[in-house]
Amino acid sequence: MELQLALDLVDIPGAKQVVAEVAEYVDIVEIGTPVVINEGLRAVKEIKEAFPSLRVLADLKIMDAGGYEVMKASEAGADIITVLGVSDDSTIKGAVEEAAKQGKKIMVDMINVKDIEGRAAEIDALGVDYICVHSGYDHQADGKNSFEELAAIKRVVKQAKTAIAGGIKLNTLPEVIKANPDLVIVGGGITGLEDKKTAAAEMKRLVSQA
Repeated sequence: MELQLALDLVDIPGAKQVVAEVAEYVDIVEIGTPVVINEGLRAVKEIKEAFPSLRVLADLKIMDAGGYEVMKASEAGADIITVLGVSDDSTIKGAVEEAAKQGKKIMVDMINVKDIEGRAAEIDALGVDYICVHSGYDHQADGKNSFEELAAIKRVVKQAKTAIAGGIKLNTLPEVIKANPDLVIVGGGITGLEDKKTAAAEMKRLVSQA
């Protein structure tokens, strides 16, 4: 089980500062959609250059032009790129094909997918690398979490790795680990704390034991 740090509410200097604090305890650094909107793919490039030993995920949430957008993210140094599960199969196929050419990986974000189990089976067959259940910011405000969705995709996914994101904190991490995803994605549960390093270290310890 691996740990991904999601950076959403920072600029590039802020992102570098956070990653420097916790780099030894995370496997993947996610340049979140708000950072890409504010800073562009330059944020991916600069974090990859500053921390070459870490994998960098570009959370583009691709909905169309999958091949082209994966190509551009790859050029910026992204190791993993996200595509939305609600997008057309052709978009996901295009993303998967381009990622294979570039030696990159595709994560499909299942946010707002209605038939989680059915769609996960379809997406798994398209050859993606990760399928992620995701309680988005607006979902969390309504008190939703993704444990049931994770269980649903784990029933049907045969090839892709599974991931979970959304509102995960140190006190909820044991419950997440019990659900047995391959990848745990944490944002504010690390970045929102004063002592980020201690929180990341403890999360990494728990995740590594699973």
